[in-house]
Amino acid sequence: MFESLSDKLKKTLKNLRGQGKLTPEHVDAALREIRMALLEADVNYKVAKDFVESVRAKAEGQEVWQDLKPHEQVVKIVYDELVNLMGGTSSRLVFTKQVPNVVMIVGLQGSGKTTSTGKISKWLTDNQERKPLLGFGGRLSTGGA
Repeated sequence: MFESLSDKLKKTLKNLRGQGKLTPEHVDAALREIRMALLEADVNYKVAKDFVESVRAKAEGQEVWQDLKPHEQVVKIVYDELVNLMGGTSSRLVFTKQVPNVVMIVGLQGSGKTTSTGKISKWLTDNQERKPLLGFGGRLSTGGA
């Protein structure tokens, strides 16, 4: 998904070079491509729509920051919104005293969920003295995979 989104953004953002201010037309063109890339990656329509509207609200009419060109500014706004959509910058697992603690890992197909989950499981086993149990699509396996 990110490769497709990146390719579409590059194509769209070429049109923003040399501009001093982001116009609604510039923003519309970029957001149309972003929306299509998200939908092609099976992102829920409402999530894609809300994301695009949030980026639009932040991007339209903004003066270019001193060190950023309009296309760089759009990339920064999109990046900031993706970080916000995914839960912010916090990546810390918080465990309760109640056992078991349940953690759900979600993501797009091929984005590395299984690999990351295995690495997190091994780290929890080695560094936190935990005994993770992983479930994948109805199958269960013990931690440390």
